[in-house]
Amino acid sequence: MKQPCEIVVWYVIPTVRSLLAKELFALGMKQRQISELLDITQPAVSQYLSDKRGGREVELSDEIHKKIKELAFQLKEGIATDKDIISNVCEICKKTRAEDILCMLHREKGGSSDGCHNCDNMQNDSYCPHAFNYSI
Repeated sequence: MKQPCEIVVWYVIPTVRSLLAKELFALGMKQRQISELLDITQPAVSQYLSDKRGGREVELSDEIHKKIKELAFQLKEGIATDKDIISNVCEICKKTRAEDILCMLHREKGGSSDGCHNCDNMQNDSYCPHAFNYSI
């Protein structure tokens, strides 16, 4: 059985990266600038922009899309820093749990189908399983 945190790492974070890279590109940033900002390779940015990586398996809410768009604008304008990416991704992860997106993905991608309630244990706002230094 896959752990909910695995689902976040394999599906949610790549989707967020893809959407963030696309927003930054739409705001006029070059692939190299995006790769440096997100601490990923330029080929990874290219794959996110061309939908070869991330973004195809997770349907995120309009609220989450709005948050990603706001973060992209703030990063582009220098209002937000790379450290703000981590806190924003954690907040997005919490929203995927609150909106049952994570539980749906967990069931689809090899988690328990019997109403395992594992995500219930992660509802505490102070708990974010991937809050340590992940680079998106």
